[in-house]
Amino acid sequence: MAVEARLRSCGGEAATVISFRRSLNPFPSRVFFQNVNKEQRFRQFTVLGVVKRSPKRIKYSAPRFTKDDGLTYISVDPSGSDLWRLDPVVDLLKQGAVGVIPTDTVYGIACDLRSHSAIERLRRLKKIEASKPLSILCRSFRDIDTYTTGFPRGNSQGLTNIFRAVKQCLPGPYTFILTASKDLPRQCTRYGTSASKYVTRKNVGVRIPDDPVCQAILVKMDAPLIATSVRSVKENEWILDPVVIADIYGPEGLDFIVDAGVRVADPSTVVDMTGSSARILRQGKGPKQAWMVTDAEDSAVNKNSLSPNVL
Repeated sequence: MAVEARLRSCGGEAATVISFRRSLNPFPSRVFFQNVNKEQRFRQFTVLGVVKRSPKRIKYSAPRFTKDDGLTYISVDPSGSDLWRLDPVVDLLKQGAVGVIPTDTVYGIACDLRSHSAIERLRRLKKIEASKPLSILCRSFRDIDTYTTGFPRGNSQGLTNIFRAVKQCLPGPYTFILTASKDLPRQCTRYGTSASKYVTRKNVGVRIPDDPVCQAILVKMDAPLIATSVRSVKENEWILDPVVIADIYGPEGLDFIVDAGVRVADPSTVVDMTGSSARILRQGKGPKQAWMVTDAEDSAVNKNSLSPNVL
């Protein structure tokens, strides 16, 4: 697969062609640099970051969220040094787009929590069953307090201040299962095309990712995002290379991708806070805390239902 991006300086007499050759291997194979004669002219465009023309549907123009615009692909520095490049992505999300963003664990397919149509598109694109959970990416504990009933006051191990303990974990690679509040939009807990097909869930997973790019998107959105992990359609594994994600999900109707480098296959640790104790359902990147308990039998059962979708 050849990826080609032509970049021309405004008012310059020459252009440079940078050709990237990528395969399913997450590491680039070769990079070629070639000068172009000044007689060869290219259309002037605005660069939205380091743009790689891997997907055929990429457009070199300011993105507009319409059905025929194709996939917008924006590359940013994982450290967050060029967060201004995220503005077009935020505009797309506010218009109801569905796209891929990085987190502190794996890449996630995300959309605006307030958009009913976007959430339905996300489920269709990912082919998520109604019984499968989604996560809420939150800006702060204020979002968690708004869309859930909050953390319990204590647990069966005698810990009386759960909130103080949780504050040591967030932002971080943890997903906490809490009871949903009435403020959580109905489409986040109910899914279906008719009343008879609706599935209602009282609980929801919440996250505050410790990733500068993800946090910047949430702050610019001024609202939480609904998200699900990006996994291979045919294989039970996460897709860690954004270029490969574009090749697989781009033709399915994905609107944008934020490329912040290749991730590591290490999802969040999922902790159920709805019972009498903080029970680990899936051990992931977040280390087990002293106030968390592990039930090996229940963990093995719940891991199969949680891992395909929870980041």
